Amino acid sequence: MSHDHHHVDPNAGDGRLIGAIAVNLGLTVAQVAGGLVSGSLAMIADALHNFSDAISLVIAAAARRIARRPSNQDMPFGYARAEVVAALVNYTTLIVIGLYLAMEAVLRFLSPEPVEGWLVVVIAGVALVVDLVTALLTWTMSKDSVNIRAAFLHNIADALGSVAVIAAGTLILLFGWTWVDPAVTLLIAGYILWMAFSEIGGVIRILMLGSPPAMVPGDVLSEAEAIEGVAGMHRAHLWQIDEHEAALQAHVVVNEGAWERADDIKAHVKARMRDRFGISHVVLEMECARHACASPVRWGDA
Repeated sequence: MSHDHHHVDPNAGDGRLIGAIAVNLGLTVAQVAGGLVSGSLAMIADALHNFSDAISLVIAAAARRIARRPSNQDMPFGYARAEVVAALVNYTTLIVIGLYLAMEAVLRFLSPEPVEGWLVVVIAGVALVVDLVTALLTWTMSKDSVNIRAAFLHNIADALGSVAVIAAGTLILLFGWTWVDPAVTLLIAGYILWMAFSEIGGVIRILMLGSPPAMVPGDVLSEAEAIEGVAGMHRAHLWQIDEHEAALQAHVVVNEGAWERADDIKAHVKARMRDRFGISHVVLEMECARHACASPVRWGDA
């Protein structure tokens, strides 16, 4: 199983991000104004989500710049996790917005207000075009960054929300069904919450130093233990440094009679971890089988 990663130029895409931020902020202003004039809660809901997209892109751009800083004595792993933190902020913001919109939709059901359907359709049509353009601007970068992927998913959700708002405005124009507006708002809120909750778990896993989801931790140690001269592995820690890099720290028990080859065994284990699992940071403490830890734990230090 290969775990090769395809990294993009860290400076690539900055211009696209700035362009996406500008058009989304402009669209947000137009949608809020249109929502207030038309009385459409669904349009304001879509505007708030679109504004969250613009903010997420601002956070993404700032995090990308921070992540480029080199490692130092205070941050030996570098600043790559800045993008993970930014993604957590973006998804948490989405959850708050989704809950707020759901509450506002319920209140609108209880107290209906008139909606100007034609204005809703026109502005939502413009929003759909902008959402699709923004998604195209961030699509390539989203493949290699959890941070940019959060912004990209925001825009996909926005595009779907714009389609829903257009449908709502059309139904209001044709049949006068004003209840469709809060109903669509609930759908938008539900999709926002589903998207945020489905993605935030992976971000939290990285920040909590969880093992890479694409790896089976037991298989990692078993692979090392299959190397000649290795009697066992214990007190292992396998975690994600950031979205692309994993690290392994463990005690390696060397068979009796093989201690003179301990350095070669260590190099072999590191090479196997890199080639088989793509683990680039491996720290090993070598122990002779005769003097190994008493009653060692397989994972962690407990």
